[in-house]
Amino acid sequence: MFEMSREEFEAAVADALDEVPEQFARQLENVVVLVEDDAPPDDPTLLGYYDGIPLTERGHWSGGQLPDRILIFRNPTLEICDTREDVVEEVTITVVHEIAHFFGIDDAKLHELGWA
Repeated sequence: MFEMSREEFEAAVADALDEVPEQFARQLENVVVLVEDDAPPDDPTLLGYYDGIPLTERGHWSGGQLPDRILIFRNPTLEICDTREDVVEEVTITVVHEIAHFFGIDDAKLHELGWA
């Protein structure tokens, strides 16, 4: 397990978000990315979670909704990492993975693309 402060971890998440290509970042409207220390008790090893309605499932009624949320879980990520570089890589993979869910890309396709 690698030790990293919450501030450093949040900076790694922000850096990962900065790497999202502009054509995708522009479409991330009404989406908030949050860092939480722990994953839900029913899935304690979960690294990230997308909570919302994917773009592919939205209709004309989608306006006025609460923001979609992308949650990145700090402690489970640190638990599987040995170095700062491991954390940065895992955070980047997790952020891309959860953003892909926002765009309607499922886990099977992510595995196929190497982003699982």
